[in-house]
Amino acid sequence: QVQVVESGGGLVQAGGSLRLSCTASGVSFEDYGMGWFRQGPGKEREGVACIVWYGVSAEYADSVKGRFNISRDDAKNTVYLQMNSLVPEDTGMYYCARLNTRRTIMNCEPRYFGYWGQGTQVTVSS
Repeated sequence: QVQVVESGGGLVQAGGSLRLSCTASGVSFEDYGMGWFRQGPGKEREGVACIVWYGVSAEYADSVKGRFNISRDDAKNTVYLQMNSLVPEDTGMYYCARLNTRRTIMNCEPRYFGYWGQGTQVTVSS
């Protein structure tokens, strides 16, 4: 049975930081690009940060560049999202997912990803 679990969300004041984690059982992240996505109230799900399967290159949404950092530890089958200098616009449900195709350069859009978790809520107060 495949289970993807995100954790680390919470309520934080503007300017604060959070570190999200995503781990899975029943499915391996190794050799696959991974992504973090978010969905704010009344908004569509959007790509926040994606990292290639070999872990060197990453892609970020313009709104989070310089503030967020995605990383991965394949030995732990875990992906992280370090979020700094949070602003209220970062509020939303955050999900991680695995790219559908192995060892390919990803486009950080939700439609290219599968194995979604239930998400972790991030709320940034002003």
